[in-house]
Amino acid sequence: MLTVDFNRLGIGPSTKVIDVGCGAGRHAFEAFRRGSDVVAFDRDAAELRSVETMLQAMAESGEAPATASAKAVVGDALSLPYDDETFDCVIASEILEHVPQDDAAITELIRVLKVGGTLAVSVPRWLPERVCWMLSKEYHSNEGGHVRIYRASSLRDKITCRGMELTHIHHAHALHSPFWWLKCAVGVSNADHPVVAAYHRLLVWDLMQRPKITQVAESLLNPLVGKSVAMYFTKPRPAEIAATQGYSVASG
Repeated sequence: MLTVDFNRLGIGPSTKVIDVGCGAGRHAFEAFRRGSDVVAFDRDAAELRSVETMLQAMAESGEAPATASAKAVVGDALSLPYDDETFDCVIASEILEHVPQDDAAITELIRVLKVGGTLAVSVPRWLPERVCWMLSKEYHSNEGGHVRIYRASSLRDKITCRGMELTHIHHAHALHSPFWWLKCAVGVSNADHPVVAAYHRLLVWDLMQRPKITQVAESLLNPLVGKSVAMYFTKPRPAEIAATQGYSVASG
């Protein structure tokens, strides 16, 4: 289940991509499948071992082009072990809400992005997330859980104030919002509750079969209750930044 729209990333063969806070690796897998040179980056070494195993299996089965490369790297998003302007695309999906020092993390994401490159960021949307917090303390108070609820405008401003240009914004996973509301209402750890279990089967069916009815329903509901908000930014060239500030590089 992808949150980021890969058609907006402009990636393909020879493109360098880093998926920061990759978790189970869903976005790293898709980037690899499209022929990119991918780094799946996370602080969870145990989860990264599973990601690395999957990447190797993809390569061996021919699911990714032979020209592509992929590796899993353990590290801290607050101190990415890469030079400035290393990657053509930086993905940070559902990670910033977990990071107490999100400003430092955003600075790092932008630092390693090449000029002209694309940054894709997604976080839980304010309203669905707020409902979850109201229904359950367990939902967000566990170790490594969510430490804040973003308004889209505040996250946008945190990124654009660092010189990035917003190119697109959309919402995703509307069908998942009621699922999490139900989980929060009956207890996040109560996965066997019949209503939660039934809804989970619906989501799995939708993921596997992609029926037209759920795709249409989700597209209509995303603007209202999409669980995530995704934003896309480009890193402008110095001359472009100067132009927006009303002067040229030469005169600056």
